[in-house]
Amino acid sequence: MRIGYGFDSHEFQAGVPLRIGGVAIAHDRGLGGHSDGDVLLHAITDALLGAIAAPDIGALFPPSDSKWKGADSVIFLREALKRVRDAGYGVGNVDASLILAAPKIGPHAAGIRAQVAKLLGVHPDRVGLKAKTPEGLNLENAALAHVVVLLEKAAKKKKTAKKRKK
Repeated sequence: MRIGYGFDSHEFQAGVPLRIGGVAIAHDRGLGGHSDGDVLLHAITDALLGAIAAPDIGALFPPSDSKWKGADSVIFLREALKRVRDAGYGVGNVDASLILAAPKIGPHAAGIRAQVAKLLGVHPDRVGLKAKTPEGLNLENAALAHVVVLLEKAAKKKKTAKKRKK
């Protein structure tokens, strides 16, 4: 088994759509960033990469490269998953905490969990999601995500003998 931890934060900006966990959420501001600013997918990506001691999201998709401007964070997650599988592991479970003042995540939590599970290729009961407010932390204009992933060694595929024609 391997455990990985990921963290990300982005500031809210007007005129930007809000995406969290690959889900579009109606809100007056979105999260700024070089890509689409999906704080949750960025933290999951880093947790996956960290679990296999791979380079982090910034090294693989540098903000200095205009190619990633406005990019869908699903691209980053898929690359991390490919590297996890190439290393011989699969996702056991993911546990995430979102910290933001608004919007309320409760009404969107099931949809976010389902989307993250779909992207990771796991059942939604393997995706934990909690949302907290940043009371007293002076973070009302930002969203933060903390993520822990557990990777399990993937079962080796058995080779099957081809039937010979007689």
